[in-house]
Amino acid sequence: MRYDIISDTHGYLSKRLLDQLQGADTIVHAGDICSASDYRTLSQIAPVQLCLGNNDWSYDFGPEVKRVKIFFSSGLRWEVCHYRERLDLKLCDIAICGHTHRPFVEKDRATGVLMMNPGSPTYPRSGGPSMGRIICEEGKVVSARIIPLEEAE
Repeated sequence: MRYDIISDTHGYLSKRLLDQLQGADTIVHAGDICSASDYRTLSQIAPVQLCLGNNDWSYDFGPEVKRVKIFFSSGLRWEVCHYRERLDLKLCDIAICGHTHRPFVEKDRATGVLMMNPGSPTYPRSGGPSMGRIICEEGKVVSARIIPLEEAE
């Protein structure tokens, strides 16, 4: 299963981002989507697992979209929260956050949880625009990486 990880799109989905998302089995968005129409666009590509960011309002996306999203997929427990400091690593195998617009992929030393912030494809704060991709098979993470997105359209 291919999970494409995005955050902090802030109401703009670039052509480069949309091209990269094609073929995803699931899109995980870690908040600050800021657009109900972008949510619908992403949902036409693949099922979306979305949490709210500090610039999102639940009435735009429905009552099932909350500040923390926990779901099970590929035999793994996922937790998605806009803020890294609000993740509870005892609840999950994979933890996704956003907010800082700075990408990283790392394993937590204490829990072994895979943590990712995909950065921002719209307003990056270090390096260029980016997203993440996690591949899972048989209850295991096969790969997890940050994908740079070219700035030119």
